Amino acid sequence: MTMPISADLDKTLTPVSDEPQLVDFRRIVPARRATAHFRRAILSLEVAADICTIAFSVMLGYFIYDLLALGKHVFYPRKIVLILAFVFASIMVLMLDRVGAYRRGNSLLRVRETEQVLRVSAEAFLIVFAVSFFTNVLFSRWLLVLSLSLVPLLLFLEKNFMYLFVRSLHRRGYGNDKVLIYGAGATGRRVFSVLRRSPKLGLDPVAFVDDDPARAGTIVYELGYERRRSASVIHGPLDKKLLERLAVDLVIIAVPSIGRTKFIHTIREALDSNARVSFVPNNLLTSDPTLDYQDIDGVLLASFGRPTRRLGYDMVKRSLDFAGSLVLLILGMPIWLLLASLIKIDSPGPVFFLQERVGTNGKAFRMVKFRSMHQGSCGNEYSPETSSDARITRMGRFLRRTSLDELPQLLNVLQGTMSLVGPRPEMPFIVKQYTDRHRQRLQVKPGITGLWQLSGDRAFLIHENVEYDLYYIQHRNFFMDLAILLHTFFFAMNGI
Repeated sequence: MTMPISADLDKTLTPVSDEPQLVDFRRIVPARRATAHFRRAILSLEVAADICTIAFSVMLGYFIYDLLALGKHVFYPRKIVLILAFVFASIMVLMLDRVGAYRRGNSLLRVRETEQVLRVSAEAFLIVFAVSFFTNVLFSRWLLVLSLSLVPLLLFLEKNFMYLFVRSLHRRGYGNDKVLIYGAGATGRRVFSVLRRSPKLGLDPVAFVDDDPARAGTIVYELGYERRRSASVIHGPLDKKLLERLAVDLVIIAVPSIGRTKFIHTIREALDSNARVSFVPNNLLTSDPTLDYQDIDGVLLASFGRPTRRLGYDMVKRSLDFAGSLVLLILGMPIWLLLASLIKIDSPGPVFFLQERVGTNGKAFRMVKFRSMHQGSCGNEYSPETSSDARITRMGRFLRRTSLDELPQLLNVLQGTMSLVGPRPEMPFIVKQYTDRHRQRLQVKPGITGLWQLSGDRAFLIHENVEYDLYYIQHRNFFMDLAILLHTFFFAMNGI
């Protein structure tokens, strides 16, 4: 159930001395490294297979068109057709990602997957038809019809092959997470059946736990005619020892009517055993930034943890970061040389200031800035809050006021340790003081600019205004990034 999420989670996190069931819901337990690597490899393989299949379908359509001499037989150089085929394939993959085709819980019965393939294929070719109709770009209608027929057909076959391939790997024990379902009632049985029919998820339900002694020792079969796969029911309550004995990776609470006290106790036991937690919410569904909701074949699961990665957005964002930082580095080189000279003239010491910061998932990296403080100033203290701070040089005051001291961080963006837009990276000694709410900032790559820098609260410490970063993490998209960059360029050049 959804526990009165926003209000009750905050109450639960509030230290109350006589409340015995305190549990930190925002504590994130990552997936096992081997399993995470397996999932990333399968996702990359699926995307690559889709691109190659779509491109091959277009090329095959062209060869049939050329062989049968259909229509007016407009000639296209094969090299151009090949390039356009891969461009079209890349666009289609982004469109598939937009409709959720690469999410783990997608298309468990493969019907939704086929529906997405058909819909996106139709949308993509309608776009091509429109471009051909309203512009001078000439596409053979026969070629488009052939490709429109071949792309969804071959994609359907390729995805069925991928389904069988992934299922065979999971059967051999690769990339599986052991799942314990809490609750052997109707909801728990449905969750069990869904997971058994869903090899793409890599979730292996090993047992049930139920507090009803009448169900202890019984066998639960998957819903269906064959009733081949089953799991036994263990008498509850669920506790840390049981989870560690079964080496459980994920606990699914499949009791929508569960009481608050038992809900909190179950999650605490799961987190203490280093297992992740998901639950089936009740009908009183509310929104909360700490929850990630996933519709798995009609069963809605809520999970505590970081937001789902979006393939298309991540690819576009990284492309924007790389291209934008490279262009700005090249165009800004004269300014770099001028600022470097002024820094050297103003005070002794190096031009650049290197400092360890904490990035994605808590991984440390070396951030580079133009030096704005006197040599020897301690770099492991809170940053100056006013321009009158004695540590700041004369040139440093100008650099900070114009934010030009941040320019060298374009090297970090080019390297991939930072992004153009994202939460600001903090120093390790500050991160050590983070609460779990603050640690949510580490879910995404840190950036040069973000919502906090554009706010009136930038005069205060970053970790005192975490709401800006949490809002960005939950709502980030390509156009929001562009808007933040534009606002930064025009309005945010007045630092301290």
